[in-house]
Amino acid sequence: MKTGRWLLVAAAALVALLVLGWLAPRVVLDGYFAALRVGAGAERHQRVIGDHAWVWLESGAGPPVLLLHGFTGMKENWLPLVGDLAQDFRVIAPDLPGWGASERVDGADYGYAAQAQRLQEYIEALALQEVVLVGHSMGGGIAALVAAADATASPPRLRALVLMDASGAQFEANAFGREVLRGGHPFAVADAEDLRHYLALVFADPPWVPWPLSRAMVQRRIADRRFEQDVLSAISRSDAAFAPQQAAAAVQVPTLLLWCRDDRVIDASAADSYAVALGARLHGSELLQGCNHMPMMERPAAVAAALRRFIEGLR
Repeated sequence: MKTGRWLLVAAAALVALLVLGWLAPRVVLDGYFAALRVGAGAERHQRVIGDHAWVWLESGAGPPVLLLHGFTGMKENWLPLVGDLAQDFRVIAPDLPGWGASERVDGADYGYAAQAQRLQEYIEALALQEVVLVGHSMGGGIAALVAAADATASPPRLRALVLMDASGAQFEANAFGREVLRGGHPFAVADAEDLRHYLALVFADPPWVPWPLSRAMVQRRIADRRFEQDVLSAISRSDAAFAPQQAAAAVQVPTLLLWCRDDRVIDASAADSYAVALGARLHGSELLQGCNHMPMMERPAAVAAALRRFIEGLR
């Protein structure tokens, strides 16, 4: 009888999950992310700073390491390496304004310069000092502008800069770049097949995303499509497209360029463009094997080790 009752309970739980997955897949996705946060020892924070409500994850204690996600990304992208870094550092991973759980304001500017200004306000509001600023993809372009502005700030807030597969610099033409320049949106997701295409575009070995998580991801990306297209135009098809590369010439803090050798989104030749602009401030350049455009998720241990070596070398 006990076995029968347990089977009934298990069946009821499965049915409840299926119903919830169909009616409210976002709830299941949020629960999944919450479980990942617990596993990484990260706490969720929320606060209004400047013109937006920010949501971020934080874990560990020590010198601050601030992690910025990329285009279509979110703070949870960093969870695979947060637990590792949190052993030695105070790790902070925000959803940039407009993205993830942070506030999005109708009509607001979410291009490089506007986001860089917001990030400076965020760093000041959290009273962060001696920050190691790590930016991935679009977040890298934003980070380059923040580091350039920090060179004349009083007091300066940054200790070092890491540009990881960063956008905002010229690179050799590839299929992704050509489609963007034609006005397309290579990352667009409207159905499950698009989601698989998107994952194949940014991962060397695309992960399997089970239902209903895949359903929730598709719904979120459909809702974000117009916003994504507007931001993509602002950072890729405007006069500001290479503003981060130009700003890098003013950066004064030690900088690491960390790239996937086989990045099919932001070709590794972009690292060369950044290296020329940085000049003497370039303290290292490293190409990672076995990844595409998401090194923090594809090679988290290697990324954490590279960051730790770079930071320890600053002492």
